Amino acid sequence: MTQLMSATPYIALGSLLPVLVAVLGRRPVAACVAVVTAVTLALCVLPRAFGDGSVVAGRPFTVLSVNLLYGRADPAALVDLVRRVRPDVLSAQELTPDAVTRLDGAGLGALMPYRELRAEWGAGGLGVFSRHPLNGPVVTLPGGGRVEVVAVHPPQPSAENLSRWRTALASLPSASAEIPRILAGDFNATLDHAALREVLARGYADAADRAGAGLVPTWPANARLPQMITIDHVLVDARVGVREVSVHTLPGTDHRAVVARLELPE
Repeated sequence: MTQLMSATPYIALGSLLPVLVAVLGRRPVAACVAVVTAVTLALCVLPRAFGDGSVVAGRPFTVLSVNLLYGRADPAALVDLVRRVRPDVLSAQELTPDAVTRLDGAGLGALMPYRELRAEWGAGGLGVFSRHPLNGPVVTLPGGGRVEVVAVHPPQPSAENLSRWRTALASLPSASAEIPRILAGDFNATLDHAALREVLARGYADAADRAGAGLVPTWPANARLPQMITIDHVLVDARVGVREVSVHTLPGTDHRAVVARLELPE
C-alpha cells in the first residue's frame, strides 16, 4: 500500500471517470460523491503543477542530484551535464568506489574538487561533490556565506524495508536556524507519502513543488516503462528561494537527474 500511494496523481486523474459514469447513468447521489472525491484529489495534487509563485531574492546556488544506479550512470554524460548546468554541489546516490574513479577520469575532479564521500559497493554509497570548500556537509561560499547540503537515500518502502524506510526519513535533520540546510537525493517517496510530508513539516519545502514542477516524474528512466513517479527531490529550507527545477535523463541510470536553481538568503 505504501508503494501504491505513489500512484495518487494517476488516481486523481482517473477519478474523473466515475463522475462521467454517474452523470451518464443519471445517478445524482453517486455523481455528487464522485465530484467531491475528484475535487478533493485535485486539490491535493494540482498545486504541484503550478507552484506557489513566491521567489525570494538572494544569492544564486544550484544543486544537482542524481541516483547513479549502483554506480553505472555514464560518467561522461554526467560530467557533461555538470559543465552545462554548472551546479555548486552534486549530491550522488548509489555511489561506488569505481564510479568515483570513472567520474574523476571524465573530468569531475577538475570541476568539483571538494567532496565528502561515503562510496560503497551496492546501493548504499553517498557523496557530495562541490565547487567550493567543504567542512563535513557545510559548503563555504566565496565571500563567507555557508550552506549545509545533505545527500539522502533511504531504502525503498518494500515490505521487508518499510520500518527502515520510515526510520531513515524520520532521522533526517530538521531545518536549522543557524545556516540554510538542503536535503537532496532519492527519497524513495513522493509528496503523497505522509513520511515525506512529515520531513517537510520540519522547516522544508520541496523545490519542484515550489517551482511548479512537482508532478514531473523522475523514475523509471531509460526503461521500457514510461517515467511515472517523482521520488527524487531537493528539499530546501523555507528561507531559500526557488527559481527553477528541471530534470535530465542520463544513460546508465534509471533515475533522472534533478537540477534546482535556488536563491540563498543573504
